[in-house]
Amino acid sequence: MSADLTPATLAVLWLGAFVGALAAGGAGFAFALAASAIWLHVLTPIQTTLLVVACGTFLHLGLIWPLRKSIEAARLWPFLLGAVLGVPLGVWLLTRIEVNVVKFTLGAVLAVYGAYALAAPRLPRAARGGRTTDALVGFLGGILGGLGGYSGVLPAIWTQLRGWPKNIARGVYQPFILAAHIATLLLVGTVAMDRATLMLIALALPPLLAGAWVGWRIYGQLDERRFRQVLAAALVISGLALMF
Repeated sequence: MSADLTPATLAVLWLGAFVGALAAGGAGFAFALAASAIWLHVLTPIQTTLLVVACGTFLHLGLIWPLRKSIEAARLWPFLLGAVLGVPLGVWLLTRIEVNVVKFTLGAVLAVYGAYALAAPRLPRAARGGRTTDALVGFLGGILGGLGGYSGVLPAIWTQLRGWPKNIARGVYQPFILAAHIATLLLVGTVAMDRATLMLIALALPPLLAGAWVGWRIYGQLDERRFRQVLAAALVISGLALMF
């Protein structure tokens, strides 16, 4: 650990878990973005990645169940196929590139796009590309997942540009996030998981469950327009958090 498990470190751990789970419960993604922006103040990048993918796995296992009827294999499989190649590449890059540069760049892109999505009366529709483009988005999302657990960002944006209804969109990017988290956990966890990280994961579970419950209740109150606004706001906040 980069810091002892002091009360201040524990508070940061719980805050990141709750805020991240709140975002995931309400928008279906952004757990990694919100949680890691807080956790990286006291944890190393590798330890943060492990915490994100382990907690994210528990989180999305619970959140997917209510959406199970919205999951369509025909929509999902191209994204998963891309992730099969992307996640290992992201894990390989994790210790070979400057993660802070990636975070800042990703944060800037998210903040700009989120602001545009909030301001624009109607988003453009991505009618072309088909499954090939879906697989490319899955590949890039897999790379981001291996780098820091940020796998859901690009699929969430892409399904929005596709114009898919909120349940259909979440039925794609939430299972995708879960699959990418599991793959990253298997690749990174086998060499980097230790007792300290396992303890952090266990301590993060109560606020994780609380945040997910509150977020899911919020999601149930959102119509399509409000959901798009919440999604855009989550992108702006996550982007700014990654940058600063």
